[in-house]
Amino acid sequence: MCHRQVEYVKNPHLDSMEEDILYHLNLGTKTHDLPQMFGDVKFVCVGGSPNRMRSFAQFIHEELELPGNIADIRDICEGTDRYSMYKVGPVLSISHGMGVPSISIMLHELIKMLYHARCRDVIIFRIGTSGGIGLAAGTVVITDKAVDSCFRPQFEQVILGKVIIRSTELDEDVAQELLQYSSELPDIPTVIGNTMCTHDFYEGQGRLDGALCSFSTEEKFEYLRKANEAGVRNIEMESTVFAAMCRVCNLKAAVVCVTLLDRFEGDQISTPHDALLEYQQRPQRLVVHFIKKRLGLIS
Repeated sequence: MCHRQVEYVKNPHLDSMEEDILYHLNLGTKTHDLPQMFGDVKFVCVGGSPNRMRSFAQFIHEELELPGNIADIRDICEGTDRYSMYKVGPVLSISHGMGVPSISIMLHELIKMLYHARCRDVIIFRIGTSGGIGLAAGTVVITDKAVDSCFRPQFEQVILGKVIIRSTELDEDVAQELLQYSSELPDIPTVIGNTMCTHDFYEGQGRLDGALCSFSTEEKFEYLRKANEAGVRNIEMESTVFAAMCRVCNLKAAVVCVTLLDRFEGDQISTPHDALLEYQQRPQRLVVHFIKKRLGLIS
């Protein structure tokens, strides 16, 4: 299994394994020809919802004008109910569930898969939804820095009883390229700013509408103001571990999320369903525009 020309993994133990079973993706190095299946992958797009990532794969298929019927695009991970994965030309579309633990499990196996498939020069995007801080609903935020709940650009993980801290710095060139291309899509308002990653949707994000609430309305708004002053423009639940793992594993990465509401104006998402669907497509459209530019399909 030794193929060190691709340094996406940082685990010396892998080379001594006769077989690597990517359990949650329903793939393995003995059961599947990973280089044949995935060797041409150049772009990976990950998002929370399986249905959304299937729709994104169909959108990619149409935008790249690939042969075949979109109805024939199948879930490569259909043997498991954990994640869904679709391959469309040089693009992978994968669901990651909600929260740091769910996306980190997927990323471990995805990054090993890219390694075993001998992929090169891959760019990985997290596309999704978020809560805005001082931004109108429907604004796309390209993440400058992924920060924790204390506004620090780092990801903390307990490993063997010790706290390990990893940087959450994302690829600056990819972020700036995305921002530049957003100007060519005038119906998609786009900003660049810090994204705060929390470990909870309710209290962890300062919401007043959960089953528990241990703070006052005034404390909530004080926290949101401090976040805004620290450059935070949106809140979600995956960006820090995504940025940290991609950075350690030499993967160029970007986070592109749309805001579904301004948290200064409320906690519950009351936007009409049709508008939400259109908002959710905005990060997809920007990333597809980026991919088409990189592939030379548009000037």
